[in-house]
Amino acid sequence: MPETKVLTAGIGEANLRDLAIYRERGGYEQWRRAVAEMTPAQIQDVTMKSGLRGRGGAGFPTGRKWSFLPKNDRPRYMVCNCDEAEPGTFKDHMLLEETPHQVLEGILIGTYAIGSHHAFVYIRGEFRKGYEIFMQAVADARAAGFIGENIFGTDYCVDVTVHRGAGAYICGEETALINSIEGRRGEPRLKPPFPAIKGLYNEPTVVNNVETLATLPHILKNGPEWFTAVGTEKSPGYKIVSVSGHVKKPGNYEVPLGTPISELLAIAGGPRDGRTIVAVQPGGGSSACLFQEHLDLGYDFDTMAANGTMLGSGAVVFFDDTTNFVEAALALVQFYAHESCGQCTPCREGGHWLEVTLQRILDGGGMHSDIDMLVSVSHQMTGLNLCPLGDSIEPFLASVVKRFEAQFRAYVRTPERVAVPA
Repeated sequence: MPETKVLTAGIGEANLRDLAIYRERGGYEQWRRAVAEMTPAQIQDVTMKSGLRGRGGAGFPTGRKWSFLPKNDRPRYMVCNCDEAEPGTFKDHMLLEETPHQVLEGILIGTYAIGSHHAFVYIRGEFRKGYEIFMQAVADARAAGFIGENIFGTDYCVDVTVHRGAGAYICGEETALINSIEGRRGEPRLKPPFPAIKGLYNEPTVVNNVETLATLPHILKNGPEWFTAVGTEKSPGYKIVSVSGHVKKPGNYEVPLGTPISELLAIAGGPRDGRTIVAVQPGGGSSACLFQEHLDLGYDFDTMAANGTMLGSGAVVFFDDTTNFVEAALALVQFYAHESCGQCTPCREGGHWLEVTLQRILDGGGMHSDIDMLVSVSHQMTGLNLCPLGDSIEPFLASVVKRFEAQFRAYVRTPERVAVPA
C-alpha cells in the first residue's frame, strides 16, 4: 500500500509556512466555515462520527474527550500539546516546522468546538526553530483577522498563547504540562479531578496533540465518512508514522491505520543490506517489542494492544540482527530514570536501580539472578505511579529480556555467590 499524503501533502513541494501559499491551497477555509456556518455542537458531532482517536499516545476518542467538559458557563481552555519527547517520535516536530498554519487552523477549530476563547500551545523547549516558525504563523494569522475579535464578522473572539517548555519529558503528560504553563514545577497531578473538570487555572480544559488537531480541517472539509472509509473500524483514518532504526530511509510516512508493519518497513526502504529485522518497537520507547512473527500485523491501536504492546504516538523503531539489546535496554532505562520528576517512589528509585543493575551487567559484574530481577522490579514499578512514566520502563525491558535472554546472560561472567555456612 503506497504512502497517502493528507496532513503531509505539500511538504517538500511548497512553502507552507507562507500564509498566502497555505490559503491558495484552501487553508483557513474550514476555519471560516466552522465559525460562520457551524455551531460548536455540530463540529463536535462531526468529530465524534469520524472516530478520530488522539494521536499523542493514549488513542482516546477525541469527540468523547471533548464531551467530558461540564455544561456550564465557566471559562474553558484548549491546550495543544507539542512537547513531543517520546524516543523515536518526530512527526509533530515536522508539522510544526513545515506546515504551521495547518496546525494553527486545527487548534482554532478545536478551540471553537469546545466553546473556548483561548488556546494555549505548549512547545517543547528544544524546538526553537519550530517555535519561531509557529510564532510567525500566529502573527500572520492574527494580522489576517483569523485570531482576535469578531472572527469572520461574527461575535466570536479567540486568542492564542504560545508557551515554551524547558526540556522536561514529563511535561508531555497533560497535568504536568498544565502545571508548567501555570509556572509551577512540571510534575503530574493526582487525578481525579481530571483536566476536563479542573485543568488550566482550575478551569475546564482539553489537552489535544498536534497531529490530532491538525486533522480537524480535513475531517470538516471531507466529512466523517471520508475519514472512516480508511483504516479499521475502531482505528479509522490516516496516521503519520515516524519510522527509524535499522532501515534505509528513516522518516515520517503517512498511511492508513491498519497498514501491515511489513509495509511500513518496505516504505522506509527495508532493512539494511544483508541484515534481518529481529524486533520492532511499534509505539516509541514506552512500548514492548514485537518480533519477526509479528511483522504482518496491522498497525492500528487495537491490534497492537491485543498483541501486548501499543501504537502510542506512532513511532516505529526497527532493530536488526546486529542489535545489542542489553545496551539498548540500558539506553532507554537511563532516559526514563533521568526524566523522572521524582514525585513517585517506585519511578524515582526503581528506575535508578534498574539503570545501576544493567550497567553492572554490561560491565561484567552481574549475576544470573540480576536478569530475573530486571523483569521483576520493572513489573513491580508498574501501575503504582501518578503518571505513565514509571510504567514506561517495563514494556521494552521485559520484552527483550524474555526474547533475547541469552544476550543478557552472556554478560554474566561470575558464578552466583552462595552463602557458606560458618
